[in-house]
Amino acid sequence: QVQLVESGGGLVQPGGSLRLSCAASGFTFRTYIMSWYRQIPSQERELVAVINNSGGWKNYAESVKGRFTISGDSTKETLYLQMNSLKPEDTAVYFCNARSLRGDFDYWGQGTQVTVSS
Repeated sequence: QVQLVESGGGLVQPGGSLRLSCAASGFTFRTYIMSWYRQIPSQERELVAVINNSGGWKNYAESVKGRFTISGDSTKETLYLQMNSLKPEDTAVYFCNARSLRGDFDYWGQGTQVTVSS
């Protein structure tokens, strides 16, 4: 059974940091492209960061470049998102996504809430 379980969300003040984790199970982590998305109510889900299966390529939304870092640990089958210099506009539910290299499998976690507010 495939599972993606996010954790690490919470309330943080502007300028603060959080690290999100996504524990994966039920599929071969190192053969999937892993991503973080976020969503605000009544808006479409937005791609925040993506990392390829080898970890050698990463890409970020313009709004988070220089502040967020995506990484993966294949031995722990866990995806991370280090978020620094957080802004109120980063407030959203953050979702972990796993997509197979051929695009025939696509899995989502349940999401974790991040709130940036003073």
